[in-house]
Amino acid sequence: MAQGPGLLIASPQLRDPNFQRTVVLMVHHDPEGALGLVINRDGPVRVGDVLRHMELPVPEEGADTPAWWGGPVQPSTGFIVFPGEVDEEEGWNLGRGVAVTQSATILGRRLEAGLPFHLVLGYAGWGPGQLDAEIEAGSWLFADVDPAIVFDLPMAERYERALALLGLTATTAWMQPVDE
Repeated sequence: MAQGPGLLIASPQLRDPNFQRTVVLMVHHDPEGALGLVINRDGPVRVGDVLRHMELPVPEEGADTPAWWGGPVQPSTGFIVFPGEVDEEEGWNLGRGVAVTQSATILGRRLEAGLPFHLVLGYAGWGPGQLDAEIEAGSWLFADVDPAIVFDLPMAERYERALALLGLTATTAWMQPVDE
């Protein structure tokens, strides 16, 4: 049941506090497991603080912006989400002009050129078959990548907009296990 890149949307019934009302940008999903980045929660760390720690230039604009909270796994692990494409050896192209990398070199180039990016700390990870089982249990919905949700919308609007991609709202989506 492995899905490719896209948006994983928490069903309204999902009560896990880590993932309640989240939109996850799926980076990788195969039989060995899955990796995604929550894209609708700010984290506790500022972008400028991370850049200073990495000894990278800190732009005047955006330094006080919170890094996104990507998920509960390895909160000190960083990802860069940006509009464009990346070489496959350096990251993931998720379609529709959405790319993800962990390359400090690419981050440095984007900073130097004044190009947009979002810093994400931590990630959501699932072991072999775990995400498939959660999807079958009705915990998650899946939609195609939408760059407007990833890059343009305020955090507070992303969950409802992601559900709207499927013609749903939080009050009309009622998930039951797939095999019922």
